[in-house]
Amino acid sequence: MPDTTDPDEFVKPFVSETLGSKSLYFSISAIQSSMNLMQPDALVLEYTRTMMGFLLFNPRPDNIAMIGLGGGSMAKFCYRYLPRARLVVVEINPHVVALRDAFLIPQDDSRFKVLQGDGALFVRRPPKQYDVLLVDGFEVSGIPARLCSQRFYEHCYEALQPGGILVVNLHYRHPHFDTYVARVHAAFKGEVHVVVEPEADNATVFACKGHLHEALPAPRPAGLPDAAWSQLEAAFAHIAQSLRRA
Repeated sequence: MPDTTDPDEFVKPFVSETLGSKSLYFSISAIQSSMNLMQPDALVLEYTRTMMGFLLFNPRPDNIAMIGLGGGSMAKFCYRYLPRARLVVVEINPHVVALRDAFLIPQDDSRFKVLQGDGALFVRRPPKQYDVLLVDGFEVSGIPARLCSQRFYEHCYEALQPGGILVVNLHYRHPHFDTYVARVHAAFKGEVHVVVEPEADNATVFACKGHLHEALPAPRPAGLPDAAWSQLEAAFAHIAQSLRRA
């Protein structure tokens, strides 16, 4: 996927740092990512812990693709705690990619790569099919239209292996939230579940290229280290409860 973007087309994010944290913003009212300086691989924001709920359905994915890098919270978490997984992250904003060292995002290696490019184009012509596709791409005005269209979600479906999971971060109070969720339903033939954050405006959409509710997941994914589970336990309990109510 060649990079043909002009850096001047994109908003430069800014970084705010305190004694204990470093955060990425596009505007002062909207935090994009946050890092605990003492635990740089930790998931600070609640919605990122919920998005990791794909592990309830596939605890050992081989190939994960992410659209949207931000401060790399989920990328770092997966790189550390899912050592068998290969990860590719697609980020369109070159200014965000340029901050990867500031947020201690790993360098590219045999199982981890950051690509600068358009996530919508990536899923249209993916190099392979993935077990998990995480979509968390935002710009200063919100989610880009190209990352929430009907065609985009259809391409996400095709980019997944049979049984693969799409996970999308959306703003629950966005005026078009119901429209976006309906598009995911149409693309994934209704195999969709939405988890709303109890204390935030985020909603996480899980969609399966298969049967999402066929088997209720185990409370704890097999093989997950204690250090990872301690971060995810509360979010996963919320997801499991939400699935039982569905």
